Amino acid sequence: MIYRISSPVPSSRYIAVHAESTVESSGTVHFQLSSWRPGRYEMGHFAKNLRGMRASDEQGNPVHIYKTGASSWRVDNAPLGKLTLHYEYYAAQPDAGACWTDDSLLYVNPVHCLVFDPLQRHAQHCIELDIPSDWQVACGIPAEKHRIEAQNLDTLLDSPFFAAKALHHRTYSVNDYVFHIWMYGQVQPDWERILTDFQEFTRVQLDMMQYFPVPEYHFLLLLLPYRFYHGVEHTHSTVLALGPGYQLMHPALYTDLMGVASHELFHVWNVKTLRPADFLMYEYGRENYSRLGWVYEGFTTYYGDLFLARSGFFQASGFFAEINERLQRHADNHGKYFASVAESSFDTWLDGYVPGTPWRKTSIYDEGCLIALMLDLYIRRASRSRHSLDDLFTRLYADFALRHVGYHEQDIRQLAISFSDEGVQEVLDTCVNGRSDYLPLLEEVLATVGCCLQVQPSALLHESMFGFRTVSEGGGLKVQSVLPGSPAERAGLSKDDEIVACNGWKVEGNLNDLVRQSVEGESSLTVFEQRKLRTIVMKRDARTYFDSVRIQQLEGADVEARKAFTAWTGLEW
Repeated sequence: MIYRISSPVPSSRYIAVHAESTVESSGTVHFQLSSWRPGRYEMGHFAKNLRGMRASDEQGNPVHIYKTGASSWRVDNAPLGKLTLHYEYYAAQPDAGACWTDDSLLYVNPVHCLVFDPLQRHAQHCIELDIPSDWQVACGIPAEKHRIEAQNLDTLLDSPFFAAKALHHRTYSVNDYVFHIWMYGQVQPDWERILTDFQEFTRVQLDMMQYFPVPEYHFLLLLLPYRFYHGVEHTHSTVLALGPGYQLMHPALYTDLMGVASHELFHVWNVKTLRPADFLMYEYGRENYSRLGWVYEGFTTYYGDLFLARSGFFQASGFFAEINERLQRHADNHGKYFASVAESSFDTWLDGYVPGTPWRKTSIYDEGCLIALMLDLYIRRASRSRHSLDDLFTRLYADFALRHVGYHEQDIRQLAISFSDEGVQEVLDTCVNGRSDYLPLLEEVLATVGCCLQVQPSALLHESMFGFRTVSEGGGLKVQSVLPGSPAERAGLSKDDEIVACNGWKVEGNLNDLVRQSVEGESSLTVFEQRKLRTIVMKRDARTYFDSVRIQQLEGADVEARKAFTAWTGLEW
């Protein structure tokens, strides 16, 4: 199919699409728009952004087109020759996984907006852009003279692009592979530093994998004027949305850039070319369920940060800061007692990536990262650092991705046991398929690399003493979450209650000072619940809640543990 894309009125945020197909035999022709995008395992229902669908024949005469489902259409008795669909798509979502248009940028994720014929999956597809002649096009696949060519439908849908007059562009090479960095937005990049750091983490990844699936790769950076962080993986490219762009070289945002870039690059191997058997071939019109999100997102999260340590971008403190963020989320999330990470992976299709119902599920990113860490350290301990998760993953890649077949959980289990039968079974049973807290397992294996868990009560007394968290909203203070079994829950405090007083005093700012006035472990809250005023009394028990948990190095670690730490991270003790 040939797609002609333009943006005649950019301020409307609509792009115009003319999708031309060739009908070679009379009959019914079906068309479809994807209902989700690879990289985000939830239904997106992009057809909600499409308006004005119509069809015409080769002479421009109207052809009747029927809608047959939420994201599908049909033409009966289709005329021979050229059949063109005409429609508009609302491109008003400036993040790393959607579409946007204004007077200086046309940014398109084809999977969102290009209607296709499912029977032409293996045919060549191309996009012709109606844009000013002096605009550049940045895309992971060939884009010459404002024409983007894809060898098949899957490649087309997996190839986002920027078209703009002002794009910053540099390249670097590692092992004869070429990598492009494109930037759009208000930014003054320090190219020498950026290219050096990108080259280093790329080199570390290639050193581990010894193979890159594509000859060229493109980082497409959408730099927004406000705080933002998002990245989406593709086979030939990644889109990274960050902001504010003018702060790109500031330490915090630059660390975000490095973290998300390293993460998304590793996705080229993990999930773009190595996939679970569940979705070896994408089905664009329905859910593609899998219980293996802890591998394709969790392993990638773990390695994205580990590569930055091995490349020298992170010192131990920086690496642990990233891991500790995941660790804290595990500790805080009571959903681990109600759904395993495998179950939560399956359920991303049910409620997406939002928190959803309180304490119902866990995160495939956070839990998967910690599971990868434990598997890595158990394998290293059993083999005295001769083997690691690196060996497991490269073997998995060779056995499945290079043979173009999908893997199952049992394949990972068998590989892990082949490298170490000490602990990996328990990690997979308890942490992947179980519903429990696995901090004791983590504590045990961290000792082998001279580290331990430090657990301290939360500095916020309402969290540590009574088990609830708050958030400022609309000038007031609302209950954000209440831990099951906590004094707050037993007293009847609910999520979204508005707190107006504590221990008889109006809440005007710092709740901590008012909770500190608790007498003999009792504290009263006056709240609005659904606009009804009530007072509850919480009684402290022997436990603490929302503890702060972090990994730290042991000052007295022995020589072997210190060597193991260096073998693991690439960092000197």
